[in-house]
Amino acid sequence: MATKRDYYSTLNVSRSATPEELKKSFRKLAMQYHPDKNPGDKKAEEKFKEITEAYDVLSDPKKREAYDQFGFAGPGFNTGENPFGGGGPFRGGFGGNARSSGPGGDPFQDVFGDLFGDLFGGAKPGGGGPGGQRKKNTRGADLRYTLNLTLEEAAVGCEKTIHFMRQNSGKEESKKLNVTVPAGVREGQRLKLSGEGDAAPGGMGDLYVIINLQEHPLFKRQEADIQLDLPVSYIDAILGTSAEIPTLTGKAEIRVPPGTHTGQILRLKGKGFPKIGGFGSGDMLIRVLVDIPEKINTEQKELLKQLSVNSEETPLVRSFREKAAQVMRSRK
Repeated sequence: MATKRDYYSTLNVSRSATPEELKKSFRKLAMQYHPDKNPGDKKAEEKFKEITEAYDVLSDPKKREAYDQFGFAGPGFNTGENPFGGGGPFRGGFGGNARSSGPGGDPFQDVFGDLFGDLFGGAKPGGGGPGGQRKKNTRGADLRYTLNLTLEEAAVGCEKTIHFMRQNSGKEESKKLNVTVPAGVREGQRLKLSGEGDAAPGGMGDLYVIINLQEHPLFKRQEADIQLDLPVSYIDAILGTSAEIPTLTGKAEIRVPPGTHTGQILRLKGKGFPKIGGFGSGDMLIRVLVDIPEKINTEQKELLKQLSVNSEETPLVRSFREKAAQVMRSRK
């Protein structure tokens, strides 16, 4: 019996691949090696069988768990069969009705619908080739819509009106919907609107609204925290100062203590994003940047010289000198 190739390697994905990554890679390979695109090519047909068997296993959570635990050492491989299912997603060979095998076949519904739509100019499996009729129980396609939000909108939640096109009875239909965005949504998060996709005799597809967070001129998001860079003059960093800063929902007063150095983080508790699950909020992290003037006048230069004569060595400079001296001694 020929040695089987690892299912993950067969699909060109890592062992930590997400379901979407599995589907994307499988669809690309299936389009490349499908027998109808490679008539008479036995190697392509065998390759197609390998990738469909691999996807049959890895797209089903229970089968994937069993494969990850036992690999090809599990029961059933001594027969040369796929122990996780009924011989891949095509039971009747190639060119006939495309069906998912066994109870774990549902993951093939959308990916094979897309695949055969590309292969046969829109005809779905079981439609008799190009120009064939869709099955009456075919569900409408799912749709995606990218929704752009500011960080402020994502922090507090909002309601947005979106406009998009969908298929209804074979015709383009303009649709308007109000989308409720919960507070704390993340970049790339999907909001599912059931039954708002394409319409078909077998039912409506779904609409997935994908969150895209726009770049902010001041804020950067770090999980539930929000980061702000605050420049202060070197005089204010030495003597201390207070500053009014914007937050996600308003403004706040922050105290910069005397002797603050560049890169020091000041924290405002609870001024970040709501945490997933509704348990509190993140913080606002203010990173101090000590701003040095590019030019100074003669009077300022003289004052700084007088200050340098009487000033003590600063902590970071002192620490560096001690470490540098230790390194130099160790080289002797």
